[in-house]
Formats: sequence, C-alpha cells, structure tokens
Amino acid sequence: MGKDAKAAGGKGKGKQAAGGEENTSKGKGKGGKAADGLGTCTYVKARHILCEKQGKINEAYKKLQDGWLNNGDKVPPAEFAKVATEYSECPSGKKGGDLGWFPRGKMAGPFQEVAFNTPVGVTSAPFKSTHGYHIILSEGRKN
Repeated sequence: MGKDAKAAGGKGKGKQAAGGEENTSKGKGKGGKAADGLGTCTYVKARHILCEKQGKINEAYKKLQDGWLNNGDKVPPAEFAKVATEYSECPSGKKGGDLGWFPRGKMAGPFQEVAFNTPVGVTSAPFKSTHGYHIILSEGRKN
C-alpha cells in the first residue's frame, strides 16, 4: 500500500498521483500527461468496494492482491465485481460495485481525488473517506 495509500490519504497530496499534472495541464488533452485524462477529464467510470471497517477493506484488497496485483496484473472488472459483491457494504455492491459514469464534483473529497487520478484499468490502494474505506477500479474517463 505504501506510496499509493499515502498519496490518496486525503491530506491534500493526492494530486501527486497524477504527477502534478492537474495544476499544469488545464486543457482537454493538450500536451504532457493530459492526453491520458488524468486530472483533466470531466467524467470517470468506476467500480468500488466500501467497508466501514479497515480490517474488512484490507481483506478485500488482499484477495485482489493474491489473485492479480501481486503478479503485476490488472484486476479484470468481472473479478473486481465478484469481490465487491462479497465485501462491499454500499448498495452498489449488489451491482459489483458499479458506479457508472459520474462527473467531477459529484463525489466528495478523497473519493473524487482517487477516482480522477487512478489510470484506467488500475485498482487503487485502500483509502479512507467520510463514508468509510474504499478501493476503486477505474474503468474509463471522458471529457
């Protein structure tokens, strides 16, 4: 978890996950890393797992690590959905954690920061928000 969890810890440093591009590339896909949409996109498509207790979110993350992340693989959305159905305490858990497309400004604080700074296909490290502990799988981004 180390660096990723610290960057997404809600202490105002999460923008480092995007290499600082949020502040320097305000255009839509113009130059630098903005072309990948990190920090500049308007909408994100994501799945998530929400747990009230840190121990439970860590169990879910361990399951993802053991199956894919420790091998350097990306977690397939269908497999992430199975883990979300098993562990998530959010109503979206019944739909495999699917949040669909949501715009910048709809989600609060750390959740939005992690969602908009996690590259497509990547699973975030567990992080805390006002609602509990989350893991996000980024599935898409668009302007």
